[in-house]
Amino acid sequence: MLQHLSIQNYALIEALEMDFTDGFTVITGETGAGKSILLGALNLILGKRADTTALMDKKKKCIVEATFRIGGYRLETFFENHDLDFDKQTLIRREINAGGKSRAFINDTPVNLSLLKEIGDRLVNIHSQDDQLLLGDASFQLAVIDSFAKIEAETATYHETYGLFTDLKNKLAALTEQQKQAAAEKDFLEFLYNELEEARLIPGEQEGLEEELEMINHTEEIKTTLYEAGQSLNNDDLGIINRLSEIKSNIDRISSYGQSLTDLAQRIKSAHIELTDMAREIEKLEESVSYHPGRAEEIQDRLNILYQLQSKHRVNSTEALINLVKDLEEKLNNIQTLDQELLDLAKKLEQTQKQLHQQANELTQKRTAVFNPMQKSVERTLHSLGMPDAQFMIKNELQKEPGKKGLDRILFQFNANKGQHLQDLSRVASGGEKSRLMLAIKSLISQKSLLPTIIFDEIDAGVSGAVAEKTGYILASLSKTMQVFAITHLPQIAGLGNDHLMVYKESHKSKTRTNLKRLTPDERIIEIAKLLSGHEITSASVESARHLLKN
Repeated sequence: MLQHLSIQNYALIEALEMDFTDGFTVITGETGAGKSILLGALNLILGKRADTTALMDKKKKCIVEATFRIGGYRLETFFENHDLDFDKQTLIRREINAGGKSRAFINDTPVNLSLLKEIGDRLVNIHSQDDQLLLGDASFQLAVIDSFAKIEAETATYHETYGLFTDLKNKLAALTEQQKQAAAEKDFLEFLYNELEEARLIPGEQEGLEEELEMINHTEEIKTTLYEAGQSLNNDDLGIINRLSEIKSNIDRISSYGQSLTDLAQRIKSAHIELTDMAREIEKLEESVSYHPGRAEEIQDRLNILYQLQSKHRVNSTEALINLVKDLEEKLNNIQTLDQELLDLAKKLEQTQKQLHQQANELTQKRTAVFNPMQKSVERTLHSLGMPDAQFMIKNELQKEPGKKGLDRILFQFNANKGQHLQDLSRVASGGEKSRLMLAIKSLISQKSLLPTIIFDEIDAGVSGAVAEKTGYILASLSKTMQVFAITHLPQIAGLGNDHLMVYKESHKSKTRTNLKRLTPDERIIEIAKLLSGHEITSASVESARHLLKN
């Protein structure tokens, strides 16, 4: 429940501090005194958007603080899930600076507006005349049913399943389209892959074949050149090796005469060994080189295959073709994997759809089970509010397939007078009827929920006399299980509050300020007398006010 409210620099409120009690609190005040300003400030705490034009002093920031007693309302998990410190006395603060920047805190921990609104919805419900527009809204009507049936956990589970179902459905559609495209190119990819596989590509093969073909095409030139080189090295009389042998023998004889001669002899010896080895290699190469016309044709055919494949795939090496084979193999494997993935996804979607139908049917059963008690309860309240012939019925148009909120399409039907047929609420109810119907519904679901505080902003619009008194009794009855505030102009309601606050304006120099005060018993008599007779208070109105408070 709301225990304390502090407002600084908001609209016509310069500074305001107020403690609140549990039970039923009435708030009165002249039209334009600032009751809407008070609600506007409270809405900031509940996560509504900030408006910098509402700052009284544009040079200072606006601060609104509220203390709530939240023990016993099952909010521990909420605080834990959002990494907030839980305290039975929770402080919520909202700050707005002149530049329009807004900050919010829960127990001094900074939070964003969405989180502030989420906890605000669990702490306070503000009912205004605008809420009557919700009566004809299908989503609101379904929410009323779910709240009365107390199936919030079941609806949350269903929403998760529906979200999964929608996600799987979208993925399956995207994957099916992807499979269509893949299937269209699968045959082409397989043709390319098979063609390259049949080529039996070997790394480095092309370079080796090109070199071998070059040797074959120049066999005569190579053989002649090698023969002549071998003769130059090994000719018995004029060969370089024989001449170098003579030089080696001569230098060996004088090598002992000095280190430089020894070194020179060693170098000549090394050269002789190297030339001898080269001569043997030349002889082997010369003997091995021979012209093979069939081999040349075979190599050329193989190279033509490699060149054609490179040209076709716009690459310039066998290694690039081998990499292309790997890429094609991966694409084909992916297509095969895609087929299996599609089967798995379709199976999972089918299972989720069955689960969704099951959960939707369970929701329908639990919702339908509360139709009759809800209808009777709302009708009893309407009868007590001066509508003895009012009828209220809940109609359910079941859908063929589960939607975002199940299979149910809830319609509230209403009839205020005898001899008329029940029709959709949006078509038949007047403003006053809607006001009383909304009160009946709010009182119904408020008793079922664990909402700490509810504020009725002029719920008495369009009612008077005995109906106003009945309205007050309903509000007072609600206050036995929750904290109830009622902003009212009716003395019958004001007299039933166990606490009475008055909003008023006061002018000081060039400024007008809105303030809030708690009325003493004597002040309550005067305030209620004003509501009875206007500004001119009479002894009769004072006596009537005393009577209202006494009863």
